[in-house]
Order: sequence, then C-alpha cells, then structure tokens
Amino acid sequence: MYTDRTLTCADCGQDFVFTAGEQEFFASKGFSSDPRRCPECRRKRKEPGQRREMHEATCAECGKKTQVPFKPSGVRPVYCSDCFKKGAGH
Repeated sequence: MYTDRTLTCADCGQDFVFTAGEQEFFASKGFSSDPRRCPECRRKRKEPGQRREMHEATCAECGKKTQVPFKPSGVRPVYCSDCFKKGAGH
C-alpha cells in the first residue's frame, strides 16, 4: 500500500511528509503525481489576492506569443490556450 514519504517543497525548499493517507486521497481523486508544495505553501497559494507569476512563451503549434503560469524549461513544448484546447501535442 502506501507509506509516508519525505518530499521537498518547490517553493520554500523545506522537506515535508506526504503521508500514506494523503497519498490514498490523491489517488482517489485521480492525481498521478506527488504534490510539489508543502501544505503551508499550498495554503498560501490559495489565499485570496495571491496571483500567479506569468511567463512569456511561444506556442509550439501555431507560433503565437502567449503567457503561461510556469517558467518554460525548453524541454517540453508549450501551447497557447487555443492550441491546448484543440489537443495539440496529444
């Protein structure tokens, strides 16, 4: 089954425990990847008034300039919202 695991938060860099119960809950919701943020950083991101930092990118499908809520690494293609909705890259 599931066992507690220690993960590192992508925002604050602190280690946190991803409990067996949390893993079971995530699986029941259909989430296939581990959380990237500790509970405190997740809570902060959900607070009203918190805005995501947007980053410029070029759509790999149509070439249009777009903004995305993550910093593109260049390893994976990035799509504008229109091309993403059409299923580009799938």
